[in-house]
Amino acid sequence: MTTILETKDLSKTYGEVKAVDHVTLAVGEGALFGLLGPNGSGKTTMIRMLTGQTRPTGGTATVLGLDVVQNPVKVREKVGIIPEQETPPSFLTAMEYLDFVGAIRNIPDVTKRADWWFDFLDFGDKKDVLCKDLSRGTRQKLMFAQAFIHEPALALIDEPLINFDPIMQDVVKEYLSGYVKSGRTIFISTHILEVAEEICSGFAILHKGKLLHTGPVAELTGRNEHLSDFFLSLVRKDRHA
Repeated sequence: MTTILETKDLSKTYGEVKAVDHVTLAVGEGALFGLLGPNGSGKTTMIRMLTGQTRPTGGTATVLGLDVVQNPVKVREKVGIIPEQETPPSFLTAMEYLDFVGAIRNIPDVTKRADWWFDFLDFGDKKDVLCKDLSRGTRQKLMFAQAFIHEPALALIDEPLINFDPIMQDVVKEYLSGYVKSGRTIFISTHILEVAEEICSGFAILHKGKLLHTGPVAELTGRNEHLSDFFLSLVRKDRHA
């Protein structure tokens, strides 16, 4: 299986704080991979490094065969990104923002694709509303659309279901599960273990920047163990180590 994303001893320090501490992992093509951890475990920092937004202190990371330090802009051109905090430009309408994304990404049929997303995520009535006037849930829908509108081979999503109501959570989970069936790859970070167990094929657990475990979800299923129990056991053991 082709490796889509790989890190070797990836690290990030802020002064004496080790936000990410020598993390080595690999994600194969067609995976829906979950990076799991409590708040403050380094998940967001990992995604920011993997998308070339934050420069690592040490180690290496490649995304779609590109070194994230040497080619940060090229990485962001190729992938889809949804940050933890949804931040579409406040001075644009929802449609203007997707038009802007289409221009940046050279998408010839952006209006057609945008209309599909407005319909799919049920916010077509907000098409001409300024982003600053959108609810948090609607802004999240818009950020979801901009990340997938160019159908990237890899999407990196920080807390994919944040701000979504239960109905929209179900719609999005089904979409993500279907997306990887075509061979494309999704990397999510989350602390919602039930979601990870439901939709992820593989996972890694971070705690205080350290990688405690990585492996397939099926490994746990095969021994009738829930991801939440496994996660809590590892994190508690690490806290008392």
